[in-house]
Amino acid sequence: MTIKESWLLPEGIDELMPEEASQLEILHRSLVDRMRSWGYQLVVPPLVEYLDSLLTGTAKTLDIQTFKLTDQMSGRMLGIRADMTPQVARIAAHKLRHQSEILRLCYIGSVLHTLPEGQGKSRNPIQLGAEIYGHAGPESDVESIELMVDLLNVTGAVSTIALDIGHVGIYRGLAAYAGLTEFQEQALFSALQRKAAAEIEALLVEYQLDSDAEKMLQILAELNGDRAVLQTARQHLQKAPASVQQALDTLEQIAEALAQRLPSLAINFDLAELRGYHYHTGVVFAAYKQGSAQAVAAGGRYDDIGEEFGHAQPATGFSMDLKKLATQLPTSKTQPDVIGVTWQDDADLQKLVESLRQAGKVVVYQLPGSEVATTHTLVKQDGHWEVAETGTQTRG
Repeated sequence: MTIKESWLLPEGIDELMPEEASQLEILHRSLVDRMRSWGYQLVVPPLVEYLDSLLTGTAKTLDIQTFKLTDQMSGRMLGIRADMTPQVARIAAHKLRHQSEILRLCYIGSVLHTLPEGQGKSRNPIQLGAEIYGHAGPESDVESIELMVDLLNVTGAVSTIALDIGHVGIYRGLAAYAGLTEFQEQALFSALQRKAAAEIEALLVEYQLDSDAEKMLQILAELNGDRAVLQTARQHLQKAPASVQQALDTLEQIAEALAQRLPSLAINFDLAELRGYHYHTGVVFAAYKQGSAQAVAAGGRYDDIGEEFGHAQPATGFSMDLKKLATQLPTSKTQPDVIGVTWQDDADLQKLVESLRQAGKVVVYQLPGSEVATTHTLVKQDGHWEVAETGTQTRG
């Protein structure tokens, strides 16, 4: 690499400049404090772990996204985390399993992806999330959605939030009812995700399914809209197995609770929404900024997450890219006050500088031979140091 190219970063790897970094730090502190006010305890998992631990259970789906390296101390393979959720699940199942029946944990930290998850997406996001362990009912799903929306409102980066809700158990139940092979289930899953009607129809004809199964799978891509779509689904999925009916019951309960708790939130129910299909086990949800097709936060239920760590338990939660949210905040047009002080040895001056900094003021020493733009300066008035607007003359 030439000197001219040495400043380049790898594709998809980004950094924050002072203004954005400052906004990120403010968000970090305010959001962690907010989660703590909901009863969530902060945990800090390591950046790297043994690969077989990091990719345990459903986390195996993260294999292609995980950077791998050899530990020079043990000779074992390490992985740089691509998602903090499995790490928090390990902590909950192994180290905190006896703390309480219901466990609420939150986290924030950098993750690294081998490939971007979408066009224009960063490979080194800063993931923030919250999880509830030990509760299987829709109430914990509702709490996760409420907290996610609350945090997005706190950031100020999203003025209008729209919510998409689905349930992976619906497609999973219909696929089992239809007797689809693993290959057929995956192919139809891909077509449903893209709402490719012609492809869905062609696949169902090719599979030669029972007429009831074919009709229910065919209509699935069309079952999206407001709360009324759940009743429409009841009519079209009458012959679906009990697991599908239970999934619809859960969505009805969540719809009712959110109507009471977040009445102004725009909610769309999409029964073909299969985000995290190979990871989630129940309700899935995502928040969108108005006019954008990319989710700003997403989550769902993933029961029995701790099974591979010896403590299976239901869980639900969400995550978001805090760095992306920080960069979407408007740039401040007002510059903070900066107090300048001439470099010199003066005990009284140093005490004043320290007290100003402890009070949260920005105080910058003007190093010899250089000058920093300031709004105020420390001047000596009648033998005492005082803060004055830049340009005030020293006297006494």
